[in-house]
Amino acid sequence: MNAREEILGRIERVMPARPASDVAASYDRIDRGYLRRHHEDGVLDLFAERVAHYRATVLRVTPAEVAATVAERLSARPGSYGVPSDLPEEWTSAAGDVIVRDPSVPSLDGLAGAVTGCAAAIAETGTIVLDHGAAQGPRALSLVPDYHLIVVLADQVAPDVPEALERLDPRRPLTFVSGPSATSDIELSRVEGVHGPRTLEVLVVK
Repeated sequence: MNAREEILGRIERVMPARPASDVAASYDRIDRGYLRRHHEDGVLDLFAERVAHYRATVLRVTPAEVAATVAERLSARPGSYGVPSDLPEEWTSAAGDVIVRDPSVPSLDGLAGAVTGCAAAIAETGTIVLDHGAAQGPRALSLVPDYHLIVVLADQVAPDVPEALERLDPRRPLTFVSGPSATSDIELSRVEGVHGPRTLEVLVVK
């Protein structure tokens, strides 16, 4: 028996595992009579405002403007940019040879940044959610490079948290992004880029 099995065994002796049916019944008894949505109108405006509040750059573009805007943002920082292998090619068609599709994990630290899509976004909290599925790549791609450009489609933005969660699969590795990586744990001094990208830019496409 290894240490992990021993620890889990001790926990189970004190707190025996409950049948899955009991757990499901407990969840069914939770009162969910809370307000599901705080906003009906101006959802995209609210999302852009909340994201910008986190010191992220927000740009509103049309579908036809995505490629040119991506190329413009990437040209401001010399270097190569990692993108998922299934990122729509039309998003990076004007960026030239700076795009590296499906970069290896060891190469991520040498990239100038990354470009991805997302799974959902939340207007009320200014949060973008990645489930590392289509157009998002592995979690390391969104955490290691110092710059992250996220393309958010208008229909991916939910007004509030409950609706956003209903769009997500809890079995997937979810990453919630609320602005650039930052912490004030030490002496309340804000330090950016500790747990992820120092710079976050968001294209809201409608």
